[in-house]
This record gives sequence, C-alpha cells and structure tokens, in this order.
Amino acid sequence: MNELNRKRLWEKILSTADKLQPLLKPSRYHPNGRNAYAHIALSIKEKFGQSYKDISDDKIDEVILHIEYLLNTPS
Repeated sequence: MNELNRKRLWEKILSTADKLQPLLKPSRYHPNGRNAYAHIALSIKEKFGQSYKDISDDKIDEVILHIEYLLNTPS
C-alpha cells in the first residue's frame, strides 16, 4: 500500500477506535479493558490475511467498509 493510503487508513482506524472503545463488551481475557485499536488491527489481519500496511491499494475501500462494519457491530 502506498504511503498516502496507509496514512488515510491509519486515520480511519484511529477515529473509529475512539468511537468503538466505549462500545466493546468486557472480556475476562482483558481484565484491564479491551483495546479498540488492537481489535480493529487484528480484525483486519484476520479478514485480509495481512497487516493493513501490506494490503494492496485496490482493496482500500473494502478495508474501510470492514472498519465501518466493526463500528456498527461491536463485539
């Protein structure tokens, strides 16, 4: 992914994580609270098989839709 798209995607992750943080359900595996930034990054890696930085530029819209999905369906 080129630098411009990486920055764009990181800004989307940050803004979404700030909104998602209070919506995440408590987990016994995270006694100090869940980390929305890590939640989004891990979900992207699981869905696309690679870090957001390594995804090709042509999939940026698909990644953004996935991030928005995470916000709309917090778990």
